[in-house]
Amino acid sequence: MPQDPILAPSRPSRSADAERADFDVSEQDIDDAIAACAGDARATIRALLVAYAMLEREMSLRASAGFVRRPARPRR
Repeated sequence: MPQDPILAPSRPSRSADAERADFDVSEQDIDDAIAACAGDARATIRALLVAYAMLEREMSLRASAGFVRRPARPRR
């Protein structure tokens, strides 16, 4: 019986494999993050979300004014 192409699992492309390798997280990395929060899974998730928000904010501040569509800072 042929599989429905929409429901069939797709094989990631080579570029997706390379991108995934850049962000590969080991089981030890996960264990370390949980241990840093004294084994509290909610605290670990909170810490990761805060870190993500901080990185996102830092990136937005470094982006050009035209890219994020905010008024340009006056030059000094």
